[in-house]
Amino acid sequence: MAEAGGKRRIEIIPVLDLMGGTVVRGIGGDRARYRPIETPLSPSPDPLAVLSGLLNLAPFETVYIADLDAIMDGRPQASVLAALLEAFPNVTFWIDAGFRNAQGIDRLRSRVLGAEGKGAADRRGAFVPVLGSETLDDARTVQEARRDGEVVLSLDFGAEGYRGPEAVLQDPAIWPKSLIVMTLAKVGARGGPDLDRVAAIVSKAQNQRIIAAGGVRNEDDLRALEAAGTHGVLIASALHAGALHFHKIKGCVS
Repeated sequence: MAEAGGKRRIEIIPVLDLMGGTVVRGIGGDRARYRPIETPLSPSPDPLAVLSGLLNLAPFETVYIADLDAIMDGRPQASVLAALLEAFPNVTFWIDAGFRNAQGIDRLRSRVLGAEGKGAADRRGAFVPVLGSETLDDARTVQEARRDGEVVLSLDFGAEGYRGPEAVLQDPAIWPKSLIVMTLAKVGARGGPDLDRVAAIVSKAQNQRIIAAGGVRNEDDLRALEAAGTHGVLIASALHAGALHFHKIKGCVS
C-alpha cells in the first residue's frame, strides 16, 4: 500500500488468537497463560464481537487467526472459523491451524467452507492457510501447499530459536510470496519488535512480502520495522490499547 510520491505505508493485520471458542490475549508465547481478552473494543471475548470492534478502527482487508486449539492439541475450531468467514465476507482470513501437511489444509478447508469448498469464496471471507514452521512435517509441505493456491509461511521463533524443519528456514526459493517472521517471545510482551531477526530474514528474501509479528507497541516501532524492510505487521495488543492512528480508507498507518 502506497502514498502519493511512492512512500509505502506499512499494512496492519489484526490478530485473533482463538482458544476454546473465545479470543485470548497472547503473552510471550506462553500459551498456558493466555486468558480471554478484555478490550474496550468489544463487550466480550466472542470472536465475532472482537473482530467487529477491530473493524470499527479501520476497514482491515486481512485478519490473521491463530487457532490455538488446533496448534496445541490438533483440534481445529472449525465452527468458529466458519462463523467468522460467514459474518465477514469482505475479509481475507490468514488461518494458522497447526497444519502439518497439505492434506490437513484440505480437511479443514472442507470443514470450514462445507461442500462448496473454494467456490464459497464469493459469499464468505477468503480462507488462506498459514503454514507455521513449528508444526510442519517437512519442507515438501510448503511446496505441495503452494501448488494448490495461495498460502502464507510463518517462520516461528521461540526463546530457544527457530522452530521447524531447518530446510524451510534455509531455502528462500520455497518461500511463498507472503512470509511472516514470528517472534513468539515478543507477543504481548511490550518489549518492541525483533528488528535484528526481521532484518536477517529480509536479507535472505527473494522478493517476498515480509510480515513481522510480535512486540509492536506504537507507531515508532512500525516506522522502525518499515525501515528494516517489512511490508506489514501482525498486531493485537497495540490495537486494543489504542496506540495507533489509522487512515480510514485502508488498514494502514501514517
